[in-house]
Amino acid sequence: MSSSTEKDQVRRLWRHRGTTLPTPRRGPRQQLGLDEILDAAVAIADADGLAAVSTRAVAARFGKTAMALYPYVGGKEQLLALMQDHACAPPDGNDPGTSLADDLEAWATAFFEVHLAHPWLAELSWADSGQGPNERDWLERLLSVLSRWAAPSGALSPTITMLYATVRACAETAAAYRRLGSDGAAAWRERAEATRELLPDLPERYPLATALPPVTTVWQDAPRAGLVAAVRLLASAL
Repeated sequence: MSSSTEKDQVRRLWRHRGTTLPTPRRGPRQQLGLDEILDAAVAIADADGLAAVSTRAVAARFGKTAMALYPYVGGKEQLLALMQDHACAPPDGNDPGTSLADDLEAWATAFFEVHLAHPWLAELSWADSGQGPNERDWLERLLSVLSRWAAPSGALSPTITMLYATVRACAETAAAYRRLGSDGAAAWRERAEATRELLPDLPERYPLATALPPVTTVWQDAPRAGLVAAVRLLASAL
Protein backbone atom coordinates (compact mmCIF):
# COMPACT_ATOMS: atom_id res chain seq x y z
CA MET A 1 0.00 0.00 0.00
CA SER A 2 1.10 3.56 -0.62
CA SER A 3 2.07 5.92 2.16
CA SER A 4 -1.16 7.89 1.76
CA THR A 5 -3.22 4.68 1.93
CA GLU A 6 -1.42 3.62 5.11
CA LYS A 7 -2.07 7.02 6.65
CA ASP A 8 -5.74 6.76 5.79
CA GLN A 9 -5.86 3.36 7.49
CA VAL A 10 -4.20 4.73 10.62
CA ARG A 11 -6.74 7.56 10.65
CA ARG A 12 -9.56 5.02 10.53
CA LEU A 13 -8.07 2.80 13.23
CA TRP A 14 -7.42 5.65 15.64
CA ARG A 15 -10.56 7.66 14.85
CA HIS A 16 -11.68 7.60 18.50
CA ARG A 17 -8.20 8.30 19.86
CA GLY A 18 -7.19 11.57 18.26
CA THR A 19 -7.16 11.17 14.48
CA THR A 20 -9.74 12.39 12.00
CA LEU A 21 -11.26 10.15 9.36
CA PRO A 22 -10.05 10.61 5.79
CA THR A 23 -12.55 12.49 3.63
CA PRO A 24 -13.06 11.95 -0.09
CA ARG A 25 -11.63 14.64 -2.34
CA ARG A 26 -14.66 14.53 -4.56
CA GLY A 27 -18.08 12.93 -4.75
CA PRO A 28 -21.04 13.08 -2.38
CA ARG A 29 -20.67 13.60 1.35
CA GLN A 30 -20.31 10.35 3.25
CA GLN A 31 -23.63 9.13 4.63
CA LEU A 32 -22.57 6.15 6.73
CA GLY A 33 -20.65 5.89 9.97
CA LEU A 34 -17.53 3.72 10.10
CA ASP A 35 -18.63 2.11 13.36
CA GLU A 36 -21.94 0.98 11.88
CA ILE A 37 -20.16 -0.42 8.82
CA LEU A 38 -17.81 -2.40 11.04
CA ASP A 39 -20.71 -3.58 13.21
CA ALA A 40 -22.32 -4.98 10.07
CA ALA A 41 -19.10 -6.62 8.91
CA VAL A 42 -18.50 -8.21 12.31
CA ALA A 43 -22.09 -9.48 12.38
CA ILE A 44 -21.55 -11.20 9.02
CA ALA A 45 -18.32 -12.82 10.21
CA ASP A 46 -19.91 -13.93 13.49
CA ALA A 47 -22.87 -15.51 11.70
CA ASP A 48 -21.28 -16.99 8.59
CA GLY A 49 -17.53 -16.96 9.05
CA LEU A 50 -14.74 -14.83 7.69
CA ALA A 51 -15.13 -16.22 4.17
CA ALA A 52 -18.55 -14.55 3.93
CA VAL A 53 -17.09 -11.09 4.50
CA SER A 54 -16.51 -8.89 1.48
CA THR A 55 -16.96 -5.22 0.76
CA ARG A 56 -19.84 -6.24 -1.50
CA ALA A 57 -21.59 -8.21 1.25
CA VAL A 58 -21.16 -5.43 3.79
CA ALA A 59 -22.25 -2.73 1.36
CA ALA A 60 -25.38 -4.71 0.53
CA ARG A 61 -26.48 -4.35 4.17
CA PHE A 62 -26.82 -0.63 3.48
CA GLY A 63 -28.16 -0.86 -0.04
CA LYS A 64 -24.81 0.30 -1.42
CA THR A 65 -22.30 -1.01 -3.94
CA ALA A 66 -18.85 -2.25 -3.03
CA MET A 67 -17.31 0.79 -4.70
CA ALA A 68 -19.50 3.08 -2.57
CA LEU A 69 -17.94 1.51 0.53
CA TYR A 70 -14.35 2.11 -0.55
CA PRO A 71 -14.04 5.69 0.78
CA TYR A 72 -15.10 4.44 4.22
CA VAL A 73 -12.96 1.32 4.66
CA GLY A 74 -10.64 0.97 1.69
CA GLY A 75 -10.30 -2.54 0.22
CA LYS A 76 -10.96 -5.90 1.84
CA GLU A 77 -7.51 -6.07 3.47
CA GLN A 78 -8.13 -2.77 5.22
CA LEU A 79 -11.67 -3.82 6.13
CA LEU A 80 -10.43 -6.99 7.86
CA ALA A 81 -7.85 -5.03 9.85
CA LEU A 82 -10.50 -2.56 10.96
CA MET A 83 -12.85 -5.40 11.90
CA GLN A 84 -10.10 -7.10 13.90
CA ASP A 85 -9.49 -4.06 16.06
CA HIS A 86 -13.19 -3.16 16.29
CA ALA A 87 -14.19 -6.63 17.49
CA CYS A 88 -11.47 -7.01 20.11
CA ALA A 89 -12.36 -3.96 22.20
CA PRO A 90 -11.43 -4.85 25.81
CA PRO A 91 -14.25 -5.04 28.36
CA ASP A 92 -14.44 -2.58 31.21
CA GLY A 93 -13.01 -3.73 34.52
CA ASN A 94 -9.85 -3.92 36.56
CA ASP A 95 -7.46 -6.75 37.32
CA PRO A 96 -7.94 -8.40 40.74
CA GLY A 97 -4.50 -7.26 41.89
CA THR A 98 -4.28 -10.19 44.32
CA SER A 99 -1.51 -12.19 42.65
CA LEU A 100 0.30 -12.60 39.36
CA ALA A 101 -1.66 -15.77 38.66
CA ASP A 102 -5.00 -14.07 39.33
CA ASP A 103 -4.16 -11.08 37.16
CA LEU A 104 -2.89 -13.22 34.27
CA GLU A 105 -5.99 -15.41 34.52
CA ALA A 106 -8.24 -12.33 34.40
CA TRP A 107 -6.45 -11.07 31.30
CA ALA A 108 -6.41 -14.44 29.57
CA THR A 109 -10.04 -15.33 30.24
CA ALA A 110 -11.22 -11.89 29.11
CA PHE A 111 -9.20 -12.25 25.90
CA PHE A 112 -10.55 -15.79 25.53
CA GLU A 113 -14.15 -14.55 25.75
CA VAL A 114 -13.54 -11.99 23.01
CA HIS A 115 -12.15 -14.69 20.72
CA LEU A 116 -14.97 -17.05 21.61
CA ALA A 117 -17.53 -14.38 20.76
CA HIS A 118 -15.75 -13.76 17.44
CA PRO A 119 -14.10 -17.09 16.49
CA TRP A 120 -12.87 -15.68 13.18
CA LEU A 121 -10.38 -13.49 15.05
CA ALA A 122 -8.12 -16.51 15.49
CA GLU A 123 -8.13 -17.02 11.70
CA LEU A 124 -6.44 -13.68 11.13
CA SER A 125 -2.67 -13.90 11.09
CA TRP A 126 -0.64 -12.03 13.69
CA ALA A 127 1.48 -10.89 10.76
CA ASP A 128 -1.54 -8.97 9.49
CA SER A 129 -2.25 -7.21 12.76
CA GLY A 130 -3.78 -3.80 12.20
CA GLN A 131 -1.84 -2.24 15.11
CA GLY A 132 -4.98 -0.49 16.24
CA PRO A 133 -5.79 0.97 19.67
CA ASN A 134 -7.81 -1.96 21.01
CA GLU A 135 -5.10 -4.46 20.14
CA ARG A 136 -2.55 -2.22 21.80
CA ASP A 137 -4.77 -1.90 24.88
CA TRP A 138 -4.68 -5.67 25.38
CA LEU A 139 -0.90 -5.78 25.13
CA GLU A 140 -0.45 -2.76 27.39
CA ARG A 141 -2.71 -4.32 30.02
CA LEU A 142 -0.74 -7.57 29.90
CA LEU A 143 2.57 -5.75 30.19
CA SER A 144 1.17 -3.74 33.11
CA VAL A 145 0.32 -6.98 34.90
CA LEU A 146 3.80 -8.38 34.33
CA SER A 147 5.38 -5.12 35.44
CA ARG A 148 3.19 -4.91 38.55
CA TRP A 149 4.43 -8.29 39.72
CA ALA A 150 8.05 -7.67 38.64
CA ALA A 151 8.27 -10.43 36.06
CA PRO A 152 11.85 -10.81 34.77
CA SER A 153 12.46 -8.65 31.73
CA GLY A 154 13.95 -11.58 29.82
CA ALA A 155 10.71 -13.52 30.30
CA LEU A 156 8.37 -10.83 28.94
CA SER A 157 8.45 -11.65 25.24
CA PRO A 158 8.21 -15.46 25.68
CA THR A 159 5.38 -15.00 28.19
CA ILE A 160 3.44 -12.75 25.84
CA THR A 161 3.92 -15.18 22.95
CA MET A 162 2.78 -18.15 25.03
CA LEU A 163 -0.28 -16.36 26.40
CA TYR A 164 -1.48 -15.03 23.05
CA ALA A 165 -0.94 -18.40 21.36
CA THR A 166 -2.63 -20.36 24.16
CA VAL A 167 -5.66 -18.08 24.29
CA ARG A 168 -6.16 -18.26 20.52
CA ALA A 169 -5.74 -22.05 20.42
CA CYS A 170 -8.09 -22.67 23.35
CA ALA A 171 -10.71 -20.31 21.91
CA GLU A 172 -10.51 -22.10 18.55
CA THR A 173 -11.10 -25.43 20.29
CA ALA A 174 -13.98 -24.05 22.35
CA ALA A 175 -15.61 -22.66 19.22
CA ALA A 176 -15.19 -26.04 17.50
CA TYR A 177 -16.83 -27.76 20.48
CA ARG A 178 -19.78 -25.39 20.17
CA ARG A 179 -20.15 -26.30 16.52
CA LEU A 180 -19.90 -30.01 17.26
CA GLY A 181 -23.47 -30.35 18.46
CA SER A 182 -25.09 -33.41 20.02
CA ASP A 183 -24.63 -35.58 16.91
CA GLY A 184 -20.94 -34.83 16.69
CA ALA A 185 -20.43 -35.46 20.40
CA ALA A 186 -22.28 -38.77 20.14
CA ALA A 187 -20.11 -39.81 17.19
CA TRP A 188 -16.96 -38.93 19.16
CA ARG A 189 -18.10 -41.06 22.13
CA GLU A 190 -19.00 -43.98 19.85
CA ARG A 191 -15.57 -43.81 18.24
CA ALA A 192 -13.91 -43.78 21.66
CA GLU A 193 -15.94 -46.80 22.76
CA ALA A 194 -15.12 -48.63 19.53
CA THR A 195 -11.42 -47.90 20.03
CA ARG A 196 -11.50 -49.34 23.56
CA GLU A 197 -13.38 -52.42 22.31
CA LEU A 198 -11.23 -53.14 19.28
CA LEU A 199 -7.91 -52.19 20.91
CA PRO A 200 -8.18 -53.49 24.49
CA ASP A 201 -4.40 -53.27 24.93
CA LEU A 202 -4.38 -49.52 24.26
CA PRO A 203 -3.39 -48.71 27.90
CA GLU A 204 -0.36 -50.98 27.52
CA ARG A 205 0.60 -49.35 24.23
CA TYR A 206 0.15 -45.79 25.51
CA PRO A 207 0.33 -45.99 29.31
CA LEU A 208 1.11 -42.34 29.92
CA ALA A 209 -1.47 -40.91 27.53
CA THR A 210 -4.31 -43.19 28.66
CA ALA A 211 -3.56 -42.46 32.33
CA LEU A 212 -3.61 -38.70 31.80
CA PRO A 213 -6.23 -37.16 34.12
CA PRO A 214 -8.71 -34.80 32.47
CA VAL A 215 -8.47 -31.12 33.32
CA THR A 216 -12.24 -31.18 33.91
CA THR A 217 -14.97 -33.81 33.86
CA VAL A 218 -17.13 -31.67 31.55
CA TRP A 219 -15.59 -31.93 28.10
CA GLN A 220 -17.23 -28.74 26.83
CA ASP A 221 -15.40 -26.81 29.56
CA ALA A 222 -12.01 -28.31 28.77
CA PRO A 223 -10.65 -25.42 26.65
CA ARG A 224 -11.35 -22.81 29.33
CA ALA A 225 -10.18 -25.07 32.15
CA GLY A 226 -7.04 -25.93 30.22
CA LEU A 227 -6.36 -22.25 29.59
CA VAL A 228 -6.70 -21.36 33.27
CA ALA A 229 -4.47 -24.24 34.31
CA ALA A 230 -1.84 -23.30 31.73
CA VAL A 231 -1.87 -19.65 32.79
CA ARG A 232 -1.41 -20.55 36.44
CA LEU A 233 1.42 -22.95 35.57
CA LEU A 234 3.10 -20.17 33.60
CA ALA A 235 2.64 -17.72 36.47
CA SER A 236 4.30 -20.13 38.88
CA ALA A 237 7.36 -20.26 36.62
CA LEU A 238 7.86 -16.49 36.51
